[in-house]
Amino acid sequence: MKTTRKITDNIYYLGANDRRLALFENLFPLENGISYNSYFIDDEKTLVTDTVDRFVSDAFFENLEHLLAGRPLDYLVVHHMEPDHGANIGRLIEMYPDMKVVASAKANQMIQQFFNVNLGDRVILVKDGDSLSLGKHTLHFVTAPMVHWPEVIMSYEESTGILFSADAFGTFGALDGKIFNDEVLIDESWYGEARRYYSNIVGKYGPQVQAVLKKAAALDIKMIAPLHGPVWRKDIGDFIAKYDLWSRYQPEEKGVLVAYASMYGNTESAANALALSLVEKGAGDVQVRDVSVTDVSELISLAWKYSHIVIASPTYNLALHPKMEHFVLDMKALNLQNRTVAIIENGSWAPAVVKNVTEIMSSMKNMNIMEEKVLIKSALHDSSPIEKLADAIVADLKK
Repeated sequence: MKTTRKITDNIYYLGANDRRLALFENLFPLENGISYNSYFIDDEKTLVTDTVDRFVSDAFFENLEHLLAGRPLDYLVVHHMEPDHGANIGRLIEMYPDMKVVASAKANQMIQQFFNVNLGDRVILVKDGDSLSLGKHTLHFVTAPMVHWPEVIMSYEESTGILFSADAFGTFGALDGKIFNDEVLIDESWYGEARRYYSNIVGKYGPQVQAVLKKAAALDIKMIAPLHGPVWRKDIGDFIAKYDLWSRYQPEEKGVLVAYASMYGNTESAANALALSLVEKGAGDVQVRDVSVTDVSELISLAWKYSHIVIASPTYNLALHPKMEHFVLDMKALNLQNRTVAIIENGSWAPAVVKNVTEIMSSMKNMNIMEEKVLIKSALHDSSPIEKLADAIVADLKK
């Protein structure tokens, strides 16, 4: 049964959803699955952009067969080689012996690596400024290296103004039949999943995203068709503005993430006391998370959102609690910048949280560690240090 849908008169969605997948990239929890998007252009020449993950191959090939209606497939455009999009390239090469593969030079190398095939004269290598005419439709290619693999390209179809954006502007979540963004409730919950996708998967490569945004600014974009998530045809500027903020490592809003690790509840009590004081003093949005039960991908998303981060941890083997260390090192690995960090340290005999957090943060860009700190020995008995830290954070928020 076909599960395609028109994007325009001659451009179709033929992707698929996977709601059984628990962990994207075997790392990131999925509450509502994931979509793998592919697009078909019906013109004098036929063209498919990318494929889908191998676990949803059947739906993809059924849709492609329906749309081709017995005609040959002339072109496959490879925007991104990651196997959730490129898994079926080898099968398409075998099924359609006259099909040309349009890709970057780096993608062509990866096709050989993944599928042990040399395309020879079947490959059309493209770079910035190259174009491909299908008849009424013409694709113009934009290189996007390290957004978020080195081989990535995007393509812009001039007659419709559609930007096929590879993994950029994607999000977690199956599409539930809602192909376009104006059919989806785009609220903070949705942007939370888009931010979690961006920050954990693309976040390290902010400068490269900025470079592509500058290229995109020269295009008259009427739709954005990503490899995950809905096609954007309304309020496109809203999503681009988010990407601009995220890729410049600027917080979306002034607010506080209180991330704590606690073995027996004493550090947790301090974190909760701080949250109460912050809200009472007018800190605005305050979010408290236990790093032992909150997936690190969610913590990273919130760190991308808020201007201030509180690290509250007991000392563990003369270092940070392992779950907290994972979070802090992930912030570093993903290149987070431009945040203010406060520290609550707990240590019964040899506290080492301040030392360890400071060492990690000092190797990151524009991470301001507040002078006001809370030092706990085993348990907090005097709330005044918490009040002083709350005052300092609120004063900093109001700058």
